[in-house]
Amino acid sequence: MKLSDIREILSERDLQLSKSLGQNFLHDQNQVRRIVAAAEAGAGDPILEIGPGLGPLTEVLLERGGRVLAIEKDARLFHFLEQKFSGAARLQLLHDDALEYVRTHQAWGGWKLVSNLPYSVASPILVELAQAQSPPDRMVATLQMEVARRLEAESGSEHYGILSLLLQLRYECAGWFKIPASCFFPEPEVDSACVTLLRRPQPLLDPGLHPLFRAVIKRGFSQRRKMMFKLLKQDWSQARLAEAFQALNLSPQIRAEATSLEQFIALTKILGRP
Repeated sequence: MKLSDIREILSERDLQLSKSLGQNFLHDQNQVRRIVAAAEAGAGDPILEIGPGLGPLTEVLLERGGRVLAIEKDARLFHFLEQKFSGAARLQLLHDDALEYVRTHQAWGGWKLVSNLPYSVASPILVELAQAQSPPDRMVATLQMEVARRLEAESGSEHYGILSLLLQLRYECAGWFKIPASCFFPEPEVDSACVTLLRRPQPLLDPGLHPLFRAVIKRGFSQRRKMMFKLLKQDWSQARLAEAFQALNLSPQIRAEATSLEQFIALTKILGRP
């Protein structure tokens, strides 16, 4: 789908795009093909696409033989897609709020997320999918560059934080590539990146401890410049924390931003003991 095609469709249907829904349509077909290649989409693959917009990515995914579940919140675009893909046997279109949908649907094992995610909900959607009972095997998502950097950030980086840890607990970043703002209509004010996340073959933490892990990192980052030990005392006794920090050779002065994923996991395991 070319830029001229997008302009024509929007004009013919008198569609005004919504900033609140993060509607920036990718029109560069080379970038669309790179996204599909990163997804390694093939025949029979179950694929979740969120925010299909006018359907350029949907079209290529179907050409590759994927079985696509596409969720579109905007009723005007949903009806356009119904007409465009009328009779497409391997496409299920839903008019729904994707964030609410993934919160209530937890079985994504074997699926791939392949989406130009709406910027307004990209982070919470990724977090919900990563925390699902059975998360997708692979997630290939176009995001704001700033968010992409947070997904792969390690301790000590200015981009490292809660989002980094919630995603990295279950996923490894397998690379990303930049998508310039000029590839979208309308052009966003920031550059974007397509990130590939692969589900870890072996869990790093027992799923029963995931809620505790979330509680630890959220409290630890609640005041980024404060020492983590002092923050965690709001939820755990000083004696128990001192024992845990000593066992892990963690300084009581350490901040959350300097604490690695592995250290947070180990701390969670100790605090989770009866």
